[in-house]
Amino acid sequence: MLLAVVALPAAAALALTGCGPSGGVSSGRAGGSTPKPGSVTSADATGTLPNLVGKGLQFAQDTAQAAGFTTLTSHDALGRGRHQILDRDWQVCDQSPAAGTHPVSTKVDFGVVKLEESCPAPGAVDTAVPSIGTTMPNLAGRSLNAVRPAFGTNASVTVHDATGANRVVVVASNWKICSTSPAAGKPYSLGTPVTFNVVKFEESCP
Repeated sequence: MLLAVVALPAAAALALTGCGPSGGVSSGRAGGSTPKPGSVTSADATGTLPNLVGKGLQFAQDTAQAAGFTTLTSHDALGRGRHQILDRDWQVCDQSPAAGTHPVSTKVDFGVVKLEESCPAPGAVDTAVPSIGTTMPNLAGRSLNAVRPAFGTNASVTVHDATGANRVVVVASNWKICSTSPAAGKPYSLGTPVTFNVVKFEESCP
């Protein structure tokens, strides 16, 4: 009886190790999961991106995702650097890439404005963060919020109400630059203290 008890676990262990294909040990990969040569993988997949200009941002994002595009972003088409906190409050002015067939891994970027705003003419607004070289760029008319990151988080910056009312800038995206010190075209290097003279977007520079 003792011999039978010892032999039984050994037989069970032998049965378990012989369960893989062709008598080998199973790797745990499901049968047929290895891509065949020349087969299409998810990285190669394409989708048809519709024209979503004029649509609400939330609808545009949902539609793009339904078409297979999962890398989505958006930006303020008016160049003010505002964040799209509630997507339903924004509408699409332009999209990149344009409507058509693209790899589903393509990043889709929507240029947007608030529902009560009008879209700018194509190319009318510079939305890029300015490049700071050896001279101060002309930043007049640009959003304080969009320009500020170009100078770095460790920059010494003073913001001055150009109207002389000494108002405090709370929401930077509501203010535009009238002039800077050093002035546009003057020598400048990163780290040099800078002053922005600003007014609200609906106001004229003095």
